[in-house]
Amino acid sequence: MSVKTLRKIPLESFVDLKVDYVFKQFFGTEQNKNITVVFLNAILKRTGRNTIKEISFMRQEFGSEHVDDKQSRLDILVKTQDDLFINVEIQLTNKYDMMKRTLYYWSRIYTSQLRKGMGYYKLRPTITINICNFSLFEQTNNYHSLFQLYDFDEKFKMDDVLEIHFIEINKFIKQWYAKQLNSWENVLARWLMLLAMVDGRKGKVYEEIYLELEELAMKDEELLNAFNVWQDLSQSPEDYYAYQSRLKYILDEAAKLEDTKYIAEQEGLLKGIERGMEQGIQQGIQQGIQQGIEQGIEQGIEQGIKQGENKMQKEIVLKLLKRNTDVETIAELTGLTVTEIEQLKELLD
Repeated sequence: MSVKTLRKIPLESFVDLKVDYVFKQFFGTEQNKNITVVFLNAILKRTGRNTIKEISFMRQEFGSEHVDDKQSRLDILVKTQDDLFINVEIQLTNKYDMMKRTLYYWSRIYTSQLRKGMGYYKLRPTITINICNFSLFEQTNNYHSLFQLYDFDEKFKMDDVLEIHFIEINKFIKQWYAKQLNSWENVLARWLMLLAMVDGRKGKVYEEIYLELEELAMKDEELLNAFNVWQDLSQSPEDYYAYQSRLKYILDEAAKLEDTKYIAEQEGLLKGIERGMEQGIQQGIQQGIQQGIEQGIEQGIEQGIKQGENKMQKEIVLKLLKRNTDVETIAELTGLTVTEIEQLKELLD
């Protein structure tokens, strides 16, 4: 088969595998189990006796589960080569409350195993894989982050019971274009190229990624099989219609969230202005009162001083008059007029 004949449909017809409906059709069906096994081994870096050999899809639902969470989660029970059973949950997550939601569903799956009379030692390890269509961790440029239970200081692992993976597709695409990835040697990079090639939310197809995928698929039988399944899904009228409907719903919900966020921000801004005006008015009144009090005190002091000076002046004039000092001399000494002194002289009569 030549590379030119590998693609059977136009590039713009490929569905976005990150849309939950398509993701489940691609990775969550019996006929595509082999694809899912290879994909999981690539993410979890399972080799040798740890390699996953069998999987079964769990249909458990939790009573308080959100409708959209049901759509975007895929629960799998895997069995390794050394017959170890592990619960694996794959989530296509949005950025809203993601950390707490991830831990919540991890705990629900882990504790759902426990039955009456069952020993805790029988609880299987539980792994959550989050595939994020956005950048999440500012602390790292890595597109694949792994979290487990470790001692804070010595960094030794407490147990294998918890394992949470985050795949950041935006970072993966940036690293791919920066030529920081070797997809010929990195198995996970090949499979993430399948997820990254189409971005239905932005209406974008990365043609450069597709061209490398074609080359890889010609030498990787498992990837070629996945590529053909992807094309078949994209060509199915029923699946394509369901995909478009689900994508429209996702875009509408994202728009509603943005509108709600914008309205909340505007309301918060208006409330802030109103509070500021109220505080400004109150502050202005308080400042006015304070200034009035201060001015009153100042005026009172001034008036008191003047009144005190006038009283003292009168007393001086009266004493001088008692000594028979002439009126003109008293006027020169005190600054009062002859008339004012004559009026005070009458008080002595």
